[in-house]
Amino acid sequence: MGLPELWFVIIAILWTGFFVLEGFDFGVGMLHRVVGRTSLERRVAINTIGPFWDGNEVWLVVGGAAIFAAFPDWYATWFSASYLAVVLLLVALIIRGVSFEFRGKVDQPGWRRLWSGTLTTGSLLAPLVLGIALGDLVAGLPIDANGEFTGTFWDLFTPFGLWTGLTMVVLCLLNGATFLGIRTTGELRKRAHRAARWIGWAGLVVVTAFAVWILIVADHGWGPVVVLVVAPAALVVSIWAVHQERDGFAFLLSAAATVCSVAGLFAALYPQVLVSSTDPANSLTVHNAASGNYALTVMSVVAAVFLPLVLLYQAWSYFVFRHRLST
Repeated sequence: MGLPELWFVIIAILWTGFFVLEGFDFGVGMLHRVVGRTSLERRVAINTIGPFWDGNEVWLVVGGAAIFAAFPDWYATWFSASYLAVVLLLVALIIRGVSFEFRGKVDQPGWRRLWSGTLTTGSLLAPLVLGIALGDLVAGLPIDANGEFTGTFWDLFTPFGLWTGLTMVVLCLLNGATFLGIRTTGELRKRAHRAARWIGWAGLVVVTAFAVWILIVADHGWGPVVVLVVAPAALVVSIWAVHQERDGFAFLLSAAATVCSVAGLFAALYPQVLVSSTDPANSLTVHNAASGNYALTVMSVVAAVFLPLVLLYQAWSYFVFRHRLST
């Protein structure tokens, strides 16, 4: 494995880590008004992700920065094509982040409904937009021989991209529901279990269709087959674990389904990094879009030093805030 291939794998790991860790944050944001019937219960649901959500967003920043540094042509073409979508993503992340801070500033029902609404909206839009963007990498965008995007904003809404966005939203919902099962007690926990059961069955249908579709869109060997067959199986076991009230096991299995889905997407994409729907010869690949060997070498040394430190810090934070919350 050369350095370009290594950094493709690292980028896939970073994006997978983002959807697993920030995924349950998004899920709780979308579900806090479903499982919480009173303002206090909704506050407790939000507090379950209070110590984690901003740290988990760093995975998105690092994932984007890694593409910028390791594959500058990929970054330039993809982000230029998705310029308006990136603006929408930033708006979603901003209103979501602000809602955490502003919701409790004024003790009035209307004020709290407003910021609960922005939290729900931002938590829904972010995984939807990111899922569409990742699906477009595989489905293909109109790219010319110079690596320039020649389409319009509406060309970003490919059928496979839209389904990928829906898949990411459903997986985030399931991760959020199973995470609430771990972190809450009493009625909140019971409602989280009910939500996880319903979402789990919906997720099984959505993820299975996603697995079949990705094999049709990108037939690149048995890698995607092996990875994506595991995702529906993990969802079935996760649903069983929710019924048995084995909260930790249910969350791990729902997270495994997310890992398999995102990893399978990148496995199907390789060796391309951005498929051209205009002409396959115009597609950006791991080799023709990569930085020079010196830049990739320096990046590898930095990643080898700092990535383990980040993982240790995050593991420690989850250990410190491992206890359940109640009203």
